[in-house]
Amino acid sequence: MKLHLTLGAALLAAAFTSTAIAEHASIKPKPYDSMGKCVKAALSKHDGKIVKVELKSENKKPVYEFDIESTDGTAWDVECDVKTSKIIEVEQEVKVDDAKFKAIAKVSEADAKAAALAAHPGTVVEAEYEIESDGKASYEFDILEADKEEIKVEVDAVTGKIVEVSYEVYQIGKE
Repeated sequence: MKLHLTLGAALLAAAFTSTAIAEHASIKPKPYDSMGKCVKAALSKHDGKIVKVELKSENKKPVYEFDIESTDGTAWDVECDVKTSKIIEVEQEVKVDDAKFKAIAKVSEADAKAAALAAHPGTVVEAEYEIESDGKASYEFDILEADKEEIKVEVDAVTGKIVEVSYEVYQIGKE
């Protein structure tokens, strides 16, 4: 598994050095190529340019998260189960002042951040605003913990409850 992840990371890093990743129709992953299968599956959900990929651990299961920029400028986070190569979550990234996000959110960013940091102390290094596939809004905070491990904490923008926690294994691409 470690060899496959290393090879996959090297291949994806090479893809990032070009101006765009190949169209998903031209990707022909081998049976052992979980990253290739997940790239193809992610681009089948939202075609565009992969600008970042993370390998993270969610509930002790490895998951790839692809940040895709569609040709119309829409930003998507598409998660793929490493073992099954199935898409498990799709979220649209929006700006903090997005009208739809603001209409849904009942919890302030400051309160959501406080909840995330109360559960997982550290330094927030990135905040994202997301519309889930079911129409719900959430805040996602990347927190650098004291042990230098990066954790992602997703907070429901309506209830203020933590809905997902994952640990970053590695990241390739822009923040």
